[in-house]
Amino acid sequence: MIPTLITLISIGIVLFIASFFMNDRLKDVEDQVEQLSIQVMQDTYQIKKKLNVLEEELLSEDLTEEILKQPRPAQSNKPPLVKTIQSMYQGGFSVERIAKETNLSEHDVQSMVRQSNVKGVSR
Repeated sequence: MIPTLITLISIGIVLFIASFFMNDRLKDVEDQVEQLSIQVMQDTYQIKKKLNVLEEELLSEDLTEEILKQPRPAQSNKPPLVKTIQSMYQGGFSVERIAKETNLSEHDVQSMVRQSNVKGVSR
């Protein structure tokens, strides 16, 4: 009985020590799933960024076309650039976007928008 007990205990200790040196297959699978998840999240983020850029381009083209199609008053003493900036601002474009489209600084665009708003109020 004692030799059987000693044999079982020694086999148990050897198996316990061997378990530390064996590869854990579950851990390998978990690492692969984690890497795949990270890669999918990165791909999704890049796709969303590209989609936002495309949406902005399409919206800006649509708004620009609508602005250009709007009837213009026959007589106006404003320069064409000021009229363009006013129509873009009224069309919902941001000051930053108008500055990009017209190759002006944001400060210049803001000044023109303020001047047109002040003149519009005095009518």
